[in-house]
Formats: sequence, C-alpha cells, structure tokens
Amino acid sequence: MDSLTQIVLGASVAAAVVPAGHRRAALLAGAVLGTLPDLDSLPLVLLTDDPVLRMTWHRSFSHSLLVLPLLAWAIWAWYRSRGKRVAEAPARWFWAILLALVTHPLLDAFTVYGTQLWWPLRPMPAMWSSVFIIDPMYTLWLLIGVVVAAIAGARRVAGKAVLFGLVLSTAYLGWSLLAKGLVERQAGQTLATMGLQDAPRFSVPMPFNTLLWRVVAMTPQGFVEGEYSLVADRGPMRFRAHASDVDDLAQVTAYPAVQRLAWFNHGFMKASRHDDALVLSDLRMGAEPDYSFNFVVAERTGDGWREVPPTQMAWPWHARRQLGEAWRRIWHAPEAESEGREP
Repeated sequence: MDSLTQIVLGASVAAAVVPAGHRRAALLAGAVLGTLPDLDSLPLVLLTDDPVLRMTWHRSFSHSLLVLPLLAWAIWAWYRSRGKRVAEAPARWFWAILLALVTHPLLDAFTVYGTQLWWPLRPMPAMWSSVFIIDPMYTLWLLIGVVVAAIAGARRVAGKAVLFGLVLSTAYLGWSLLAKGLVERQAGQTLATMGLQDAPRFSVPMPFNTLLWRVVAMTPQGFVEGEYSLVADRGPMRFRAHASDVDDLAQVTAYPAVQRLAWFNHGFMKASRHDDALVLSDLRMGAEPDYSFNFVVAERTGDGWREVPPTQMAWPWHARRQLGEAWRRIWHAPEAESEGREP
C-alpha cells in the first residue's frame, strides 16, 4: 500500500494498545515503524541496477513475518533498557511495536504486487489482491482516527477515534474480500463456458475502488481479460482475447531473470517482440496494452534468442484517460459486443 496508508495504520495500531498518557508518543512511533519496512528500497538501489532483482527483492526480508518479530523485540528491548515510557508499560509497548511492524506486510499482501511473508522460505509471494495499492476508502477512516487522537491526546475520545478508524478500515478489507469472491464466482462461470475453468487466473480491483474489477485468465495462446462492475453488470462477464508470444517465451524460460519473474508474478506475464528485443510484461499491474512493469530479457540472434542483462522499458501510460474510463465503467455496463469470448 502507499506510504500514507502504512503511516496511519502503524500509528493507529500502536496508539490503540498503549496507555492513554502515552498515546501521542505511540502515534509518532507507530507512524515511523509503519513505514519502516518499505525502506528496503534504499539499499536495493545501491546494491544492484538489475530492475528484476529490485522488483522481486522489494517486500522480501523487510516484510517477512519471520524477521519482523525479531526486529520488534530488538527495538523494544533497547527502548526498555533506556527507561521512560516503554519501561513504564513494557507489555503494551511490545505489542505496539510488533503490531506497527507486522501489519505493514499483512496489508501489503492484500494488494496484487506480491509480498514475501515467509522470507527466507520461498513460497510464491502472497497476492490476495482485494484492494488497489491506493484506496481512499480504506485510508480515510484511519486518517480521521489519527488526526482526532493527535489533537485529543490522553482524552477518552482519542481512544474511541482510533478504534473507530481501525474497525471501519478492517471492515472495508472484509468487504473487499467479499467483493472479490462475488467477482471470482461470476468469472468462473463465464470461463467455464469458454473451456477455461481450470486456467490460471487472478482478479484485482481497478484503481481507487472495489466496485470495478479486472480478471485475467491464461490461455495456450496468451490470455483473456475482462472487467466486471458490481454496480452495473448483470449476467456473464465479457472477455477479450489477447495474444502472447508463447513460443518465444518457451525458448527463454531457463534464463534466471525469466524464472525469477515467473515465480514472483505467478506466471501472469505476457511476452512480446519489440524490434529485436523480447519484452516480458507483468499482467497483474496495468491493463492491455499498458503495464507498469516491462522488462527486456533477450535479444534476437538469427532464429533464436540471446540472454541480456534485464532492462526496464518505459511504456506510454494514459492514466488520466484510463481513470476516467474506469470511473464511467463502474456505473455503466458496456453495450453488447459482437466480439466473441473465445480464448
């Protein structure tokens, strides 16, 4: 999630568990701890210029549920040894520090990017993908609670405001999972009629909302993509077929960068030729034909491909137009289309 959301979440959970007289200090401490895991981007920039490694190492060691409790204990022990607030209420402060840290990766796992919750173990990164990376309807309630608590301090209303923010934001996460389930059921029914009931697929909300969803399913020739509005749509989903250079992708699957990308994105990627370069696009972030992450992994040599150091390609991005279209799509179902649903 975005930095503001992680800051107010960390501040909220810390302020919710410390004594009332420590609440303002906990807001500040929780805000810092809540954004701490994302500082892994800084050493990655210094350690490597490989964009694939930077992408796939982000949200790894600093987001691990096996690492963060140890870090929380170390921070707590150091501050406890110095006395003052942590020594006055050690148990409550331990939970404040721990929760501010571990709620960060847990919230990140609700997005589609991929969070390595069990690093250094290597299961595929968690991508529950029920909220977009920025969602005002999740953040707003936490922000209100933090602002009220910062003003009210030790007063009772501050504790109620923080709790109010946490309850509503958590309820919104629950709604996002329910919405995802409704979309997945509809997508599954339509894909079954297309013979794609067992095809790997994912669903993800479109930017800034949980009412309009995008669903992608992989096919032997590439993938199909469709949208579904929980407000406007009724009946079967409509999918559009898109090609991927699957034969070219099969020739480069042994390359380390390709293997790492396939592990990180669960195989949801598109291969395409651009001049003499083979580009892999992460299908999870963006929509056809614009994607956030596009990597050149090979160059054409005669009838085959030669591995090259990965480079990230800049892509034309028409965000303003796409956001406007997505907003209209929430409220209006598409007109009947003659194009089929064949994969």
